[in-house]
Amino acid sequence: MPVELVKLPDVGEGVAEAEIVEWHVTVGEVVKEDQVLAAVMTDKATVEIPSPRAGVVVELGGELGSRLAVGSPLVGIRFGADDAGVAKGSEDVARMTDRAAPEGVSADLEGTSPTAADRGNDLRPRKNHPDSAARSGARLASARPIASPATRGQAREAGIDLRLVPGSGPAGRITHDDLADFVRSRSRGAGGSRIAQRNDAVEEIKVVGLRRRIAERMVESTRRVAHFSYIEEIDVTALDECRKQLNARFADSRPKLTMLPFVVAALVRAVRDFPQVNGTYDDDKEVVSRHDAVHVGIATQTPSGLMVPVLVHAEALDLWRCADEIRRLATAVRQGRALREELSGSTITITSLGDLGGLATTPIINRPELAIIGVNRMTVRPVWRDGQFVPRVMMNLSSSFDHRIIDGYEAAQFIRCMKDLLEAPALLFAGI
Repeated sequence: MPVELVKLPDVGEGVAEAEIVEWHVTVGEVVKEDQVLAAVMTDKATVEIPSPRAGVVVELGGELGSRLAVGSPLVGIRFGADDAGVAKGSEDVARMTDRAAPEGVSADLEGTSPTAADRGNDLRPRKNHPDSAARSGARLASARPIASPATRGQAREAGIDLRLVPGSGPAGRITHDDLADFVRSRSRGAGGSRIAQRNDAVEEIKVVGLRRRIAERMVESTRRVAHFSYIEEIDVTALDECRKQLNARFADSRPKLTMLPFVVAALVRAVRDFPQVNGTYDDDKEVVSRHDAVHVGIATQTPSGLMVPVLVHAEALDLWRCADEIRRLATAVRQGRALREELSGSTITITSLGDLGGLATTPIINRPELAIIGVNRMTVRPVWRDGQFVPRVMMNLSSSFDHRIIDGYEAAQFIRCMKDLLEAPALLFAGI
């Protein structure tokens, strides 16, 4: 039976290309109809591509991180009309693999480009080049075992080389149970020894998907923006007491308040006097846009990496609505349910590491914005007051600004305005 190509479909919304972020199949694997072949990521969403019908995978259209144009070959599959046909396809793949690579190593595509244009969109195996089998074998011998990102993370934490773990899943995929069984067997074999020497294996992790997008954005921002950071110490003793009292008073009827809604409120008030800070800069057109509305990006850590959902019209939210919306957005991005419009359009960003916030940071601006406000950890410190040291709850704001547009003095004034509001929380409620 001939090999048919499953091509990268048009996923809509004007998307012209997508990045391969996860393979769910391997060469030689028998797949069922609608079984997921791969996950691809566009600039708008991650999409899973299913198999149109049952068959045998004979080739893959690229490595993790490859960018393919819509319509490019994604997977080569020998479709079988029945189980016998599928079995025959598997035998054909095995024979092809034996010819193309050393024993125990699967065949795969060589050197796939983002559009596959350099090979004329042809997924047929390379058999004519005298060194092709040797190159393929050397490359695939060092390939990573098949496992989900979560399983890889658990293995790294446990110091386990996944190449040593037998996989029971399709095509030898290593499951959570496989890893757990391996850990238990290793523990039994360790006897009374409490310290086990780790092997010298090195796992190479391809930077793909959201992590690559984050890396590209960070590099672009540091390359094109003239960053400078300003750090100010804030006495939040009164504010923390106010927060605790409000939480106790409205525990049954309103969302719990963290420090973040108060920081948002202070930022919104300070922007009134320093509108330049709530702006974006198109450095290609050399145009600064000052925004009346305050759309605050909330930098949020997710299992996939850092994402910035947007608190839209923060100037119109009271403390509790702000707290509720921040919590909703954080949950949505961590569960992968955030809408595209909830991840764009911010005019200024707040970043916080919570209890891990440290004493100071130098955050990177979320280009094309002009400022990012970093919230550091609250801690009790001795402060000299009225001739003696007294315990005070202190917190630093570590903020970065685009020096091309915002001068150091203006940035210091803006942060000082936020400091005054946070140190006298009654001003946040005074409406002045």
